[in-house]
Amino acid sequence: MHTNDDKAAVERLHATYGTMKEEIGRVIVGQQEVVEQVLMAVFCRGHALLVGVPGLAKTLLVSTLARALDLSFHRIQFTPDLMPADITGTDVLEVDQESGRRGFRFVQGPIFTHMLLADEINRTPPKTQAALLEAMQERHVTVGERTMDLPAPFFVLATQNPIEQEGTYPLPEAQLDRFLFNIVVDYPDETEEREIIRRVTAPGEATISAAMSAADIIHLQEIVKRVPVGDHVIDFAANLVRATRPKDDSAPEVVREMVAWGAGPRAGIGLISAAKAHAVLRGRFHATTRDVAEVAAPVLRHRVLTTFNAEAAGVTSDEIIRRLITQLAPKEDLKV
Repeated sequence: MHTNDDKAAVERLHATYGTMKEEIGRVIVGQQEVVEQVLMAVFCRGHALLVGVPGLAKTLLVSTLARALDLSFHRIQFTPDLMPADITGTDVLEVDQESGRRGFRFVQGPIFTHMLLADEINRTPPKTQAALLEAMQERHVTVGERTMDLPAPFFVLATQNPIEQEGTYPLPEAQLDRFLFNIVVDYPDETEEREIIRRVTAPGEATISAAMSAADIIHLQEIVKRVPVGDHVIDFAANLVRATRPKDDSAPEVVREMVAWGAGPRAGIGLISAAKAHAVLRGRFHATTRDVAEVAAPVLRHRVLTTFNAEAAGVTSDEIIRRLITQLAPKEDLKV
């Protein structure tokens, strides 16, 4: 019943997406794929983990996206001494100057925002990392006997440094699974690096205009849910996820040898949700197996845990995912 309106909204988003990329490009050089994957997570009501070495503008990218989407933005620098109350908020004792009465007032923590950047999330102990779990899954915070809803829409974008692991607390698999995407932020190419140096060392600061609002995003999230998906697309996503499990009958030899643990059911849900958002950003109101293949790496790479043999042989989870797609996807859908 919403089909015509939804198709029109998808076409408007496609046009807006072009404008949004131009606005973000005023501040961020390159990283088009990273920007697109973060936006897909936003339109799927998902969270994203950004992995990259320091200095690749991960923090600037997230704050710029928040401005382009007209969303409130908070950043938390995770440190070993950070406590859960530093994220969620705490009760403070206040004294009324006129009556002298004392009472507690809840002071909201930085988690009460639309877009939360958890910077270097693996630098804080598990107790504080777990404070994000309820917020990421349920989108509310419980403090004492009170449960408080977070603003809508709400997203957690967390960063990790893949090089320096001393003094860090690796995220447990249960929390990694809460992230829809694991996005790899890579080095810029030669031309982009020159442009970055030129911009940062020049006077002035670029300004960007908001391309959509929080209400627009909530509306688009509902449209993305309604994007039709054929049974064969769901079959491909399910088969791809099941093939990552070394004990499954459908697992190929490379998975049995190189994978310790495969992806769970949340991965299949993530593949289809992300495929719908991938299609919508391209102006289409239907998702295909090609869309699933395009989003498979960021959805699965943190859910496919490789063995020591794989690490010794230099075989990454990305390589295993590529092999599975080549083996399982309809060949006509993989043609460029």
